[in-house]
Formats: sequence, C-alpha cells, structure tokens
Amino acid sequence: MMLSELKNLLSEFGSKVSFEYDLKKKNWFNIGGKTKVFFKADNLKDLSNFLKKLNDKEKVFILGAGSNTLISDDLFDGVVIKLGKNFNNLSLLGEDIIIAGSSVLDKTLANFALNNSLSGFEFLSCIPGSIGGGVKMNAGCFGKEFKDILVSIQAIDTFGNVITIPAKEVKFDYRKNDLSDDLIFLSASFIGTKCESLEISNEMNRLRKEKEKNQPTKIKTGGSTFKNPKSQTEKKVWELIKESVPLDKSFGDACISEKHCNFFVNKGNATFDDMIKLIDFVTKRVLEKTGISLEKEIKILE
Repeated sequence: MMLSELKNLLSEFGSKVSFEYDLKKKNWFNIGGKTKVFFKADNLKDLSNFLKKLNDKEKVFILGAGSNTLISDDLFDGVVIKLGKNFNNLSLLGEDIIIAGSSVLDKTLANFALNNSLSGFEFLSCIPGSIGGGVKMNAGCFGKEFKDILVSIQAIDTFGNVITIPAKEVKFDYRKNDLSDDLIFLSASFIGTKCESLEISNEMNRLRKEKEKNQPTKIKTGGSTFKNPKSQTEKKVWELIKESVPLDKSFGDACISEKHCNFFVNKGNATFDDMIKLIDFVTKRVLEKTGISLEKEIKILE
C-alpha cells in the first residue's frame, strides 16, 4: 500500500504508529535503514485491532531484542511491530510452570526461575534474545534448547486470531520448527524442576563464565552468524571458518571477532552491504575448502 493510504488506514492508533521509522538503533549490529511503518503494540487488544485493520495487506516483521537481526540500509517496504510492556510479564502457575510474555528477555526468565527455585532454565541466562525469538528459532546453548522446557505457545495470526499451540504438536529441530511464519508469538509456558536456589545460581554462574571466556561481549554483534551444520559434519561452524577463512578479513567496518570467529562485528560504521559481503565471503570460502554449505542463524530484514 502507498504510505498515504497507510496513514489514513492506521490513523486511529495515533502515536503508537510511526512512518519511515529509523531502525538502526533497534538492533545489536547498529546497522539498518528505515521501515515504512513501525507499530508499538502495548497490549493484545492493540495488536489484534492493528492486524485486523491491516488485513494481511503488508509484510509484517516482529522485532524482538534485535540481538540476532541484520537490517538492510534500504527502506523496508512493510510493517515492523514491536511488542510493548504488556508482553513483558512473568507469572508462576502452580509449582513448576512459568508463563512468560514474548518480550521477556531470556536472562530475565532465567532469573525468575532462580527466584522460584526452578531448574532447567539456567542456559537462558546466556542467550541475549527474547522469549518470542527463542521460540521462533528454538534457541539454545550448552546442549539445551527451548523445546526442552516448552509446554505451550500462545500466538496470533496476521488476521488477529489468537490460538494456543501445545509444544507436543510442534516439530522442533536444531534452530527451527514447523510453525507458520504468519504467527506472532504472544507468550509461552515452560516447565521446570524444583531445586535448591544455590545449586541453580552456581550453574548459571558456571555457564556465564564459560560464555564470557569464549564469546565477545559489549560490542556491535548479532551473535552466532551461522548454524552448526550438524547434518553435514560433527565439526562446529567456528572450526570450519577458522580452517577456511583468513580471520583478519574485513569489508569496511564489518569484521570477524577475534574471540569467536562465528561472531561478526560492526567495529564502527559498517553498512548492511559490508556485513552481507563478509557473510557471503565466509560462506563461499567454507564451501570451497570443506564442501559444507553454511546456513545463516541471524535473521535478515530487507
């Protein structure tokens, strides 16, 4: 739709909608241009009304914590939705079930579980994303994934219909699942195991120290760039990159982290094209050297 049409269509949402909105500061890479429409949904009613009004006439992208998203410098010809404060709630159901809104940060859920003496969530303290993104990609680390603790998902489709999906009905695989791309995740329920808080805290500290030792922090990066190619080799993707690519290779300000070569870094003013050139270069060199095709773990918005 034309911008003028969208402004008329969405006028009832007032300041919750912005047009030609700059996304550069909304992602960890600190890269990106503008989106035609940006909508901050404060609650489910807002979101449902907005989607019904839009009536699936525009591409929709849900922006979570922005920790594994690379955004084009060109205008995104669609709608970016950010879920607001009412999607950031946590609650305990019974003794061992936690319900988390999709905007809740993974590490916040891990701390909530700790405070309620529930084990099984420790690995989440090392994942920089949000619950919605974690469900979407079956995020994980240190041998555990979202699917291991997930009970059910509440979601809304692009027409504003709300549904609940039991986790047992979802086919999960490494960093993916078979859920429709048209679904927007609202919340998820997780199950834990009662445990002494000190034991949980010690495990979280152990995992965080391991992560800090091996992965870059406090820099402009999107986390793991590629998935481990488990179906092709037992080697980790960083091992394949290390043996295939000159690690000092850069395009503009897009470079490979010295600490972990599956983390790509914006060391200043890298553009989207710089980062794509680096990703494509590494993909090509690994394929030429090892015969293994790499699949991106980061999400690209263009």
